[in-house]
Amino acid sequence: MKALVLAGGAGTRLRPLSYSLPKQLIPVANKPVLQHIVESIRDLGVTEIGIVVGARDTALADAMGDGSRYGVAFTWIPQDRPLGLAHAVRIARPYLGDSDFLMYLGDNMLPDGVAGPAAEFRARRPAAQLVVSRVADPREFGVAELDGEGRVVRLAEKPRQPRSDLALTGVYFFTPAIHRAVENVTPSARGELEITDAIQLLIEEGLTVRAGHYRGYWKDTGRAEDVLDCNRHLLRSLRPRLAGHIGEECEISGAVVIEEGARVLRSRITGPVVIGAGTVVEDSHIGPDTCVASHCTLRDVQLSDSIVLDGATLSGVRGLYGSVIGRHALVTSGEGTERHRLLVGDHTRIEVAA
Repeated sequence: MKALVLAGGAGTRLRPLSYSLPKQLIPVANKPVLQHIVESIRDLGVTEIGIVVGARDTALADAMGDGSRYGVAFTWIPQDRPLGLAHAVRIARPYLGDSDFLMYLGDNMLPDGVAGPAAEFRARRPAAQLVVSRVADPREFGVAELDGEGRVVRLAEKPRQPRSDLALTGVYFFTPAIHRAVENVTPSARGELEITDAIQLLIEEGLTVRAGHYRGYWKDTGRAEDVLDCNRHLLRSLRPRLAGHIGEECEISGAVVIEEGARVLRSRITGPVVIGAGTVVEDSHIGPDTCVASHCTLRDVQLSDSIVLDGATLSGVRGLYGSVIGRHALVTSGEGTERHRLLVGDHTRIEVAA
């Protein structure tokens, strides 16, 4: 089996951060979303991974390399425009050949893994195996309607009146039968070649399409709120590790990781928290639910429930929460109120109340 990861989206809901950083590289628990996905695929025993990216997007390949550091092999597949999931399968056909494959949307996090649906697909080998999860409001998702034996009888994309509460999670298993279906779909009302339409063609041809239930944590990391929620979830299983320098006047509580080369002086760290390599924290209170990446500087800062990316500097800022701070951003104090909430893009300068 091969894998196909779709990572060509523009990330418009994460702007301005995504103007200069692909959304798949935004760190969750100090690890890029795409790395989480790759490791989840590798844990299924799949080591050949094709990654669909924008035709002029080299940032992902530059950051992730050839896959060898993760124990897999990447093939980078350029897509001129994001014309739908079925279109991505079309252009990946030369790579996929006649192999069964797992397709994984590159901004979806399923940290509990999909070993169950994968095993069911391998055992039964239907034409397609969907991974679904119950949701409170199915109108925001692709929705699967099942019969009593777990076969999919109908799919609908963001229906106004859902006939099921089973949402598609963005993980699919396919046999080569899907290739004929994606060649026969036509653009939807939004001008895209929908994978749901292709799967519906399989059903109408009488081929078996099944759905495997995912009961773990699932999040589409397309918005800042979702990235932060996922960060909080993953930090719950954080294993403490204090490898950096911690001054005598520091207070460390809860699950805290301080990586090699980091320095924490005269500060209180309330876990779960990750402080990245080479980062300096002085006279600050950090946490809980916070990740600070590598080579950052935090002085006289009160920060919680946030993500700070590589090289950022925060100084004299109190009451900062629920924020995502971009690479090499500079956030300093001013005058006024005491609480702030920010989504800050790369190389930005911000002044907030002291």
